[in-house]
Amino acid sequence: MKDPNGRGHSPLHKSFAYAFAGLSACLRRERNIKIHVSAAVLVTILGFVLKISATEWCICFLLFGLIMGLELANTAVEAVVDLVTDKEHPLAGYAKDTAAGAVLIAAIFAALIGVIIFGPRLLALVRNLTGL
Repeated sequence: MKDPNGRGHSPLHKSFAYAFAGLSACLRRERNIKIHVSAAVLVTILGFVLKISATEWCICFLLFGLIMGLELANTAVEAVVDLVTDKEHPLAGYAKDTAAGAVLIAAIFAALIGVIIFGPRLLALVRNLTGL
């Protein structure tokens, strides 16, 4: 991003400040990112309780980043579309819907991976608790 006088790029610390401001704004305003953060917290707690491996932690963190990153990009697409037009237009809807679809696909596959990682451990825990 250029400085206010149009010369060069902003200092690196300002770039980080802008990024954190965007993340903070999204966390305050957007319901879906709050859902994703809550899910990440629950998965993290479950990971500690069920003692998942280092590789499984890496997979979980990679999926957290992917889904939250896509949600931030989806929010940005929606904001730009809303900025450009206040009229309903097929391309505006297409842009918003496909960006949301990207988040949905990632979340579905993350859930499937979660079943693979946590399912057997949860099943074993239930069996141990119930004596089955």
